[in-house]
Amino acid sequence: MNATPATADGTRTGEAGEAAAAIRVSGLTLAHGARVIQRDLTFTIGRRDIFMIMGGSGCGKSTLLRHLIGLQRPAAGTVWHGGVDFWGAPEPERKRLMRRFGVLYQGGALWSSMTLAENVALPMRLHTDLAPDAIRDRVALKLALVGLSGHEDAYPAALSGGMRKRAGLARAISLDPEILFFDEPSAGLDPINARRLDDLILELRDSLGATLVVVTHELASLFAIGSNGVFLDAEAQTMLATGSPRALLERADDPRIVRFLTRA
Repeated sequence: MNATPATADGTRTGEAGEAAAAIRVSGLTLAHGARVIQRDLTFTIGRRDIFMIMGGSGCGKSTLLRHLIGLQRPAAGTVWHGGVDFWGAPEPERKRLMRRFGVLYQGGALWSSMTLAENVALPMRLHTDLAPDAIRDRVALKLALVGLSGHEDAYPAALSGGMRKRAGLARAISLDPEILFFDEPSAGLDPINARRLDDLILELRDSLGATLVVVTHELASLFAIGSNGVFLDAEAQTMLATGSPRALLERADDPRIVRFLTRA
């Protein structure tokens, strides 16, 4: 069963064509050496989608994310970013495309020896010619966007898990990315902080106009924020369906999808 993917504003990607696509994946095979993880993956991530990569443990969700980010080359198939064949492009073009990405890793991946301000400022110092005063102003803005104003001089070890996640998100949006990638953003958070993070993700999608790609197994997050997605299966070693989590649950006739989305 395949539900037609929709972008966040309701545009069907099949109708809107490439203009509505932030990422297009065609015939993708993921492998570690000779071991195939997933094969024949074909789907479209629409602009301003909150695209959920779904499936049980060991199906290759994080591996797919690494292929989309540009950290792992596929065994076969194509990943298109904005009409550019990412893996077919020369390295300078790939690096240019990757500067359009922001990534929030599971643990936040903050530098423990740096303050929050220094962590958020680092991508600006590495990749822009902004003056120090301009960087300081932008750091304050990014921390304010994630609710961390006043914590510029704090170190990661002094923060709660939820605050570290938000600090990692501030760094991920430091360069105003067009596409944000999240790897299990709610991992390790209690339900209240997980919901707050979901709300923040929605706010950032709207304020930045960005496309979001999220790996998660949290049902509450899937249904609260997911506008589109792909469902991977470890046993079949391929995708079973595409569409929003809610649409998949309403229309799915595959028991593997139903079990995952109901935890029955």
